[in-house]
Amino acid sequence: MLSFDPSKDDFTKNYKFLIGGILPRPIAVVSTRNSDGSNNLAPFSFFTGVSAEPMIVAFCPLIRSSDGQKKDTVLNIEREKEFVINICSFDICEQVNLASTEFDRNEDEFIQAGLTPIPSEIISASRVKESPVHYECKLRDILSYGEHKGAGTLITGEVVKVHIDEKAHQDGRIITRKISPVGRGAGNDWFKTDQPFEMKRLMKSQIQK
Repeated sequence: MLSFDPSKDDFTKNYKFLIGGILPRPIAVVSTRNSDGSNNLAPFSFFTGVSAEPMIVAFCPLIRSSDGQKKDTVLNIEREKEFVINICSFDICEQVNLASTEFDRNEDEFIQAGLTPIPSEIISASRVKESPVHYECKLRDILSYGEHKGAGTLITGEVVKVHIDEKAHQDGRIITRKISPVGRGAGNDWFKTDQPFEMKRLMKSQIQK
């Protein structure tokens, strides 16, 4: 097995080790409001749930490698203190991929990607109509790990409203097959989730038999 010291490698190599080893990664399609009131949309694959009570989610944008600047999403959240996480399904993965393009500041990625903004119920940022699950969030914490290229920012949000496509909701739970989520891998790799399988968690008494 090969071993590497991340402190001795540049951020590009470290980034490749992260995206190549942590997979498949769910995609947070984050919608925010720009300073001029227009919509902003960007996907992030460093994304997870943090807490159920209170309901907290987190994602981690990196400082842009192209110019060393914060992404519009981060600037908007710092200013507006809110955002929406929309889940990426297979049906909209191509549009979401378009939204990842580095457009000019304050340019509306909803328009560029061909997705439809709809109003949220509690916050001002728009939701993605075509997404099967939306989490309206109010900013909880921002933790920065530096201002240089490749440095990450951990952003957590408290979920104040959840929206689920009625076709994907059953008995208080979300049905995986109905939302067809996709994930990211290394480079240009994406993952489909059209073959989920079940495996029951065993109790200690069952293991000891």
